Amino acid sequence: MDNNLDSVLDMYLFEANSLLEQLDDILLRAESEQAFDKECIDEIFRIMHTIKGSSAMMQFNSIMTISHKVEDLFYYIRENGIDHTYNEQLVNLVFKFTDFIKGEINKIEEGQELEENLEPFEKEILEFLNKISGKNPESTYEEEAALTQVAALQEDCKNVKNKIGSEDEEETEEIKAEKSDSKNKYGIKIIFDDNIGMENLRAYLLVNQLNETGIEFKYKPENVEIIKETAQEIIKEGFYVYVDDKESLNVAVGVVREALNVKNYTVIEYNGENKRSDENINTRTDAVSKNAAAQNSKTYKTETNSKHNKQSLITVNLSKLDKLVNIVGELVIAESMVASDGEIKRLNSEGFTKSTRQMRKLTDELQDIVMSLRMVPVSGIFQKMKRIVRDMGKELNKEVELVLTGEDTEIDKTIVDGISDPIMHLVRNAMDHGIETEEERIKSGKAKKGTIRLSASNTGGEIHITVEDDGRGFESKKILEKAKAKDLLIKPESEYTPKEIYQFLMLPGFSTNETVTEYSGRGVGMDVVKSNIDKVGGTVVLDSKEGEGTIITFKIPLTLTIVSGMQVVVGNSEFIIPIKNIQQSFKTVEKEIIHNTDGSEMILIREKCYPIIRANKYFNINTDVQNIEDGILILVESGDNSVCLFVDRIIGEQQVVVKPLPNMLNRYNLKESGISGCSILGDGSINLILDIGNLIESM
Repeated sequence: MDNNLDSVLDMYLFEANSLLEQLDDILLRAESEQAFDKECIDEIFRIMHTIKGSSAMMQFNSIMTISHKVEDLFYYIRENGIDHTYNEQLVNLVFKFTDFIKGEINKIEEGQELEENLEPFEKEILEFLNKISGKNPESTYEEEAALTQVAALQEDCKNVKNKIGSEDEEETEEIKAEKSDSKNKYGIKIIFDDNIGMENLRAYLLVNQLNETGIEFKYKPENVEIIKETAQEIIKEGFYVYVDDKESLNVAVGVVREALNVKNYTVIEYNGENKRSDENINTRTDAVSKNAAAQNSKTYKTETNSKHNKQSLITVNLSKLDKLVNIVGELVIAESMVASDGEIKRLNSEGFTKSTRQMRKLTDELQDIVMSLRMVPVSGIFQKMKRIVRDMGKELNKEVELVLTGEDTEIDKTIVDGISDPIMHLVRNAMDHGIETEEERIKSGKAKKGTIRLSASNTGGEIHITVEDDGRGFESKKILEKAKAKDLLIKPESEYTPKEIYQFLMLPGFSTNETVTEYSGRGVGMDVVKSNIDKVGGTVVLDSKEGEGTIITFKIPLTLTIVSGMQVVVGNSEFIIPIKNIQQSFKTVEKEIIHNTDGSEMILIREKCYPIIRANKYFNINTDVQNIEDGILILVESGDNSVCLFVDRIIGEQQVVVKPLPNMLNRYNLKESGISGCSILGDGSINLILDIGNLIESM
């Protein structure tokens, strides 16, 4: 596939997925309000019309056909209305077909063949249309389909006739003349960038943008989405858009001015006294007749704009951003290497010092801007959960309200992709195993409607995403019994705190659910949730009150590529400890150390004991710093766990670029041993970045 077509496919997939997400929101709103108002119907019609057109352009016939049928259904509803008793059936029907379209889009992304047998789907839509319109349900599918097409053609012809009028009823259908009314008639001639390729598809994307404005317009040449040859006509003659009033002209010009790949455009005003005899101008309502517009104007004015401002928002492939981030990271490293070079420092040049300070400021700003390009709101994930709650509520006969908070919180795009499945899993578990049945809730004195809260907040160094429900909560006794049966207890049952008990749920294969359901129990798959969150450098915190509900929190770094850390020394090795994991650092003396019988050490801080991990022993590093007084302790935390890390000394805080470990080291499972990556510093040295969560767990 060539680059041009590849980029158009990417744009198609992005647009289709975005429109389907909008459609889900509209349907959920209509369902909650138990009514399809005019705005909902118009919006659904527009979405299906756009998907139909762009799918036809890409020759994805299954999506085009189904979206066309749904569009026809809403055209009927828009013109004739629908009884509110059919609202639920309509929502379920549209959800069914949007799920089908999503499945077909998924096939496109995976390079699979699309569905060819569409007759059952078309028939189901037609049967529903018969039901709401009161037509004969015994009519055959073929007869009804034919009647629908004829009716559509008649309606299109009627619309065209109303728009154009007729000076002479005996004139041919190909060319009709029209006496202009008092309104002015305007045209916009559009020239696309030279050698841009696929001009017909560029034109159709522009038509879609104009459709979204709601104005009435016509365009020439017609059928640009399905007739490739129109590209040559557009190159030679230009692409024309026609409107009937000044207000529509201003809107259309605004769209054209901001459209991509437009080289220039010309606005033409036609004299209202002239008759019209143009052909092949396609109407916004997809009329099948060949219509007419002005050509023989005696007076006109033009307004030609040369290269103009492009759209303020564009879609960029994530891989390009990844490359940009890597280049900026290398630039930061190179800048640090120059600034810390020993020979240059010996020059003691005030001018050079001033220049390097300015360079550091600029690279820091560039780094911040590049990282911000990758930041996206979590609202995309949150909104998808509405559909899951709705569908599962119907399947399980549970009435549940989903409350969303902090949807605008932004996080790195790579991390968003990594946490989508874990969040979905937790919402599913909350619906299936957490929220009780209506009878159970009433019996326990709760409101019959359950609540799931999904929230996100920025705490400065990391993002906290919380899934909370007011269901039955974790049953500590049941979890302990299961852990005991699996031989997982390492101390008496009475010594386990609630949070320690909940940690068993995140062990592979651990579940307290006795039966397997379509949606699983709360414990099933929690190890996968933890694994996915670990991959993005985050931690999972579980909290629950039996009979009251559960709170599960993800603590996730803002980004995976830039880390603010503390540089420490152990022997001849240097490490980076992420600042977000550090609580405090301090010196101590031997008499404050508690020695256990197994040889481990602990220290009492604010009436709480913390284990001590000697970094030199943990990583098997030779060092002269053996006495506790000679080194320094750093209190670090991950989730609900904290330890004191003993190191030789602290160098200082560093802003470092995270680099993955070489593939040749993957077999050693370094991440599970507490190493998450590495960074190259300005002096060329390589520092390993510690993963405090895994380091604590590996003790």
